[in-house]
Amino acid sequence: MSDRIKTYSEFYRFYLTEHQNKTSRTLHFVGTFLVFIIIGIAIYNGWGWKWFLVPLVGYGFAWVGHAFFEKNKPATFKYPFWSLISDFKLFFEILLGKRAFDSSKD
Repeated sequence: MSDRIKTYSEFYRFYLTEHQNKTSRTLHFVGTFLVFIIIGIAIYNGWGWKWFLVPLVGYGFAWVGHAFFEKNKPATFKYPFWSLISDFKLFFEILLGKRAFDSSKD
């Protein structure tokens, strides 16, 4: 019997516990910001090969944060959709000042 999370609300609480390190949050934020930049450039200039950079940059920054700073396994592997949504949710919460890079100030 697994302890699989059943609701998004429950998942997001878990997600925040896995993203407490300031450097990791910063890396997630930068990676997501760059994803928006890459998508904008790709749309403006024509997609071509640039689509490849979106997951590479987005997940690359996040996974470095998990491996070297959080020292945990990204939730992407078990909850890919909720994890992706949560990356964007946390990005906009930080951008709008609802959360901080320093989780102790949330």
